[in-house]
Amino acid sequence: EVAGREVELEEAGLPVVVRLPEGYDPGRPWPLVVFLHGAGECGSDGRQAQVGLGPAVAARPDRWPCLVLMPQKPSREHQWEAYEDQVLAAIAEARARWNIDGDRIALTGLSQGGHGTWVICARNPGLFSCLVPVCGYGPVAEVAPRVARLPVWAFHGLRDDIVDPRETLAIM
Repeated sequence: EVAGREVELEEAGLPVVVRLPEGYDPGRPWPLVVFLHGAGECGSDGRQAQVGLGPAVAARPDRWPCLVLMPQKPSREHQWEAYEDQVLAAIAEARARWNIDGDRIALTGLSQGGHGTWVICARNPGLFSCLVPVCGYGPVAEVAPRVARLPVWAFHGLRDDIVDPRETLAIM
């Protein structure tokens, strides 16, 4: 497979795009970043790779020495945890297909994806090495104690009029 190009996973149960890093060498383990998109990118058309993390990786691939996995959930009406099994299957398939360092799997997402980042990690805390939720929200009592020992780099604009920034502060 050609490093630097996007590859689709067939067995994950959701449309998934994986971006391989420049210089990918299967002889050594690589970090994996899992990106969960927001409500506006739902569907089955691949646009999850065109908003958020995808364009940043495409613009400066040299700054992303990792694989980036971007699943796409079909429905904005359902939160990411409704597709948790498919997200975990996509991660498992990526780990089987490429040499991924199991100690360096990061989970990130924005808005609904930020929510998914909090909740999916809380349900699978041993899988992820760190979290980067962006304007996320979630059930504080369920999430906070389960992610307390993980490194978290949370972002939330204090003027966000869609997702209340107090949601992020409460979990932290």
